[in-house]
Amino acid sequence: MAQQATPVRQARLGRTLGPEGTAVSGVVLLLPGGDEVSSRKPSPLLAAASVRALGRRLARAGRDEGLAAHVVHYRYRGWNGAEAHLARDADWAADEAVRLYGDVPVCLVGIDMGGRAALRAAGHEAVNSALAIAPWLPDEDVAAPPEPVKQLAGRRVLIVHGTNDERSDPELSFRLASRAKKANRAVCRFEVHSDGHGLRHYRDEVAALTEDFVMGVLFGHSFSRPVEDALAAPPPLGLRMPLAVGFGKSLRR
Repeated sequence: MAQQATPVRQARLGRTLGPEGTAVSGVVLLLPGGDEVSSRKPSPLLAAASVRALGRRLARAGRDEGLAAHVVHYRYRGWNGAEAHLARDADWAADEAVRLYGDVPVCLVGIDMGGRAALRAAGHEAVNSALAIAPWLPDEDVAAPPEPVKQLAGRRVLIVHGTNDERSDPELSFRLASRAKKANRAVCRFEVHSDGHGLRHYRDEVAALTEDFVMGVLFGHSFSRPVEDALAAPPPLGLRMPLAVGFGKSLRR
């Protein structure tokens, strides 16, 4: 009996978060976390849980502007070394956004391993910005080249990281931001003092910062003063900007 071929897995976009049927003028692609190595298929519910609430908030904020927000469902749970499956799926998702909506700007928003995918896939021609929340980055290895940053040229980039993160070393995201800043002034990084990988103590502030950034990069809204200052400040000041308690409750614009 002939052996059946293993079906090829396909990444996919989740349904639009927010109202449907309106003209779309900007897209947010939400990239969940993952594992360093795994060939297993992610659970759609568990994978989406980490970014769905954030996506709904962004959809509400951008309703009048025509924002479409989608969770990206990966083919595999793992990054898987040189295969970089999560980054490839993020790149595919940007292609899919162009197919669905045409020539509109795309912002990649990723958490954990999804943050790494957002930064890596930011070179897609439709992507104008990337936001990485507690991004997992590999320890620098003398036998391997460092994480690339050339693809970030011409994009606006925001990284948010807790200083007590024990899963994803915040110093690695600072080093990456420092290298990216040399070629691209539009890079900033916020530190969430005394918070861990899940950023649970400052969840509302991180969500407000994300909203502020997304509305600015996709629709031209003015950034809050802290974001403006972080983008304008030379390193290391603009790459170690503290996220203030209560950010978002009384933004100065």
